[in-house]
Amino acid sequence: MKKIAVILSAALAAASVIPMAACEKKVTETSYDIDVIYNAEEGVLSGVCETEYYNSTGVGLTEIKFNLYGNAYRDGAAYKPVSETYRRKAYYDGDSYGCFTVNSVDGCQSWSVCGEDENILSVTLENTLEAGGAVKITIDYSLTLAKVEHRTGICSSSVNLANFYPIVCAYSGGNFVECVYYSDGDPFLSDCANYDVTIDMPSGYTCAASGSPTYDKTSGGRRVCGYSLQNARDFAMVISDKFAVISQTAGETQVSYYYYNDDDPQAKLDAAAESLEWFSSKFGDYAYPTLAVAQTGFVIGGMEYPCLTMINDDLSGDDAVLTIVHENAHQWWYAMVGSDQINNAWQDEGLAEYSSALFFESSDKYSITLTGLINSATEAYRAYYTVYNQIFGDADTTMSRNLSQFVSDYEYVNIAYNKSMIMFDTLRKSIGDDRFFEGLRNYCSGCLYKIASPEDLFSSFVNTGVDLDSFFDSFINGKIVI
Repeated sequence: MKKIAVILSAALAAASVIPMAACEKKVTETSYDIDVIYNAEEGVLSGVCETEYYNSTGVGLTEIKFNLYGNAYRDGAAYKPVSETYRRKAYYDGDSYGCFTVNSVDGCQSWSVCGEDENILSVTLENTLEAGGAVKITIDYSLTLAKVEHRTGICSSSVNLANFYPIVCAYSGGNFVECVYYSDGDPFLSDCANYDVTIDMPSGYTCAASGSPTYDKTSGGRRVCGYSLQNARDFAMVISDKFAVISQTAGETQVSYYYYNDDDPQAKLDAAAESLEWFSSKFGDYAYPTLAVAQTGFVIGGMEYPCLTMINDDLSGDDAVLTIVHENAHQWWYAMVGSDQINNAWQDEGLAEYSSALFFESSDKYSITLTGLINSATEAYRAYYTVYNQIFGDADTTMSRNLSQFVSDYEYVNIAYNKSMIMFDTLRKSIGDDRFFEGLRNYCSGCLYKIASPEDLFSSFVNTGVDLDSFFDSFINGKIVI
């Protein structure tokens, strides 16, 4: 009788568990739950990042790799985040260094910091993670920030917090793609994920962030803000104790401009809102509920992140407007539709550059014109070609190449921006507006939230009913003479 009672009790307990398990939501996407604390006196960001990794690779995994981009700022790094061309300007207070320190990793068998330049966190799992399964990895870390006006660092009037957490390497060709920090271009490649982020900072600070605000509380001299973002390939923030903020809506999107040194902030906000609406009408609806444009210290013109644009605080007038519009175009060509920025930098940069020109063509409100931008790009590219022919005997004009193969910032800009922009303008003139914009809409809808290959882009136009194989080949492989 006792034995029967025990068996019956166990059966009832098991039966009560089954419905609960059946009701649990199946994980189908990778997500990050990140909590960070910024210590302004020490210039250190302390954080805990819980990553629930969803295995969409199609194979079983015994290891997961994370990019540690912040380690590129350490003393002795093999790959410097800032080129020699811009180094003195970027490090405004002399040489300064930061580092990314992993304190502990839970939810795994073992872990190590490795990679070509101490840029990778390799996590060995306790059990094989089968395709379609998920695992939680919790990483306790600290990010020491250099004094540098770049993507990650303490600027003279703000703090840039891009690449501030361990981010899972994209998986391609049977391997995790390990990204070293080349100074030319944007040396990043990541898949889309969902984000919940909380930052604890001094009470006088304001945060411009990717994503929608979910929490804002000030107590005991500290301010804690929370944000949520879905289907994004990255998350970034800019914080400052000098920010003023103005906002307006563009369609259903809340557009905000964070600034501290601008005599005409409304003009910048208008440009951000107007370009967002125009791109939405031409390429496909903007995928996110917010867009923040943040004026900040930055050694070059600006930098794009999902729902967040960083703009160099030295820019004003047309230069600031042009930069804002270009970075906004990246919300489509990088954030919503990803590409391999390491091997095909032209794919997002040239398309963002040409999309900006198209926006200015559509409005007589601005003194910037498509013709002026195309002429400037053509003159610059021809000058580059002449100079590099004289130096090297034969200028390399191929477009699909690794960032490490560009010999200078000058070459990178002329290939990834100028030549690519000329290619898209030539394409539009060849196939007409109807097919050109249809192709871009095909590209946006067909590759939304994915990492698109050049072939995906090409086929988006070919599917409009035109033969373009030789066209793209002539530009990409350097055969065409401009």
